[in-house]
Amino acid sequence: MKKHIPNSITCCNLISGCIATAFAFGGNIEMALLWIIIGAVFDFFDGMTARLLHVSSPIGKELDSLADDVTFGVAPSTIIFSQLQVMAYPTMLEPLRDYLPFVAYIMAAFSALRLAKFNLDERQALGFIGLPTPANALFWGSLLVGVGNKMENHDWMLYIVLIGIAISSWLLVSEIPMFALKFKQWGWKGNEVKYIFLLTCIPLLLVFGITSFAIIIAWYVILSIIVKPSTAKG
Repeated sequence: MKKHIPNSITCCNLISGCIATAFAFGGNIEMALLWIIIGAVFDFFDGMTARLLHVSSPIGKELDSLADDVTFGVAPSTIIFSQLQVMAYPTMLEPLRDYLPFVAYIMAAFSALRLAKFNLDERQALGFIGLPTPANALFWGSLLVGVGNKMENHDWMLYIVLIGIAISSWLLVSEIPMFALKFKQWGWKGNEVKYIFLLTCIPLLLVFGITSFAIIIAWYVILSIIVKPSTAKG
């Protein structure tokens, strides 16, 4: 029985992503974000459970990628899709209102490509190369829950969202090294970047509320670009 436990948890992640997508289609992006976060919790525990029970398997790896693309690719893309449906459009783009929201699903495709690359890339032992899909999903979900209603009445915000989709898609498959919050030891030396990141997150959470998660993800990307962390085992 124990060999099925990690895959069952992974399926809970996938189901969470499906529920998040359904809420996003209905325009309830708050609940969509909640279910993305629930999916992320399941995603954390499926890998941990597989390691603890020593039951890792190729099918589990493939199932995990499928679940992650639904929860962290399709669901946030649907949140953006719903946002693009209700935003003000510049006059010249108004004829495309029925079609332009589907551009959001380009990000789901790049999320799938990022997950496929991660499965084959042996360089990502201590960090990531490219933006992790859960971070990208959290960025868009928290951003649109926090300020989505303020974006609806400004037609120029449409361009910001479309540019954001392009940047996110590129970051997902980029060759930019990004640090992971993995600690081999708890001392300051060797963990400076991680501690700086965590300490700076505290005031952001206190000041900006739900939108702080989008700011934190943006800060994570910027900090990774600045420090250029090593992602391979030394």
